[in-house]
Amino acid sequence: MDFQEIATSNPNPKIYMHIFQYNSTLESSLSLSDEIGDFKWFGKDDDESILSNSLKDEIISYCKKKKLIY
Repeated sequence: MDFQEIATSNPNPKIYMHIFQYNSTLESSLSLSDEIGDFKWFGKDDDESILSNSLKDEIISYCKKKKLIY
C-alpha cells in the first residue's frame, strides 16, 4: 500500500509511506538504515494517539476495513 501525507511541522514536503504486510513469523531481528532512527511495533490494543494523522485516519482504517488487522 502506498500513502502520502504532509508533515505536521512543515506543510511543504510530502511524506511518502509504503506499507507492507508480512504473512509469516519473523525469525530474526529488524535492523535500521541511516535514514530510520527508530521503529516501534504497534499492536491492535495500543493507543492510536501516538500515530500520525495519516496512520490513524487512513492506514489503520484501511487495514481494518480490508480485515488486514483486527
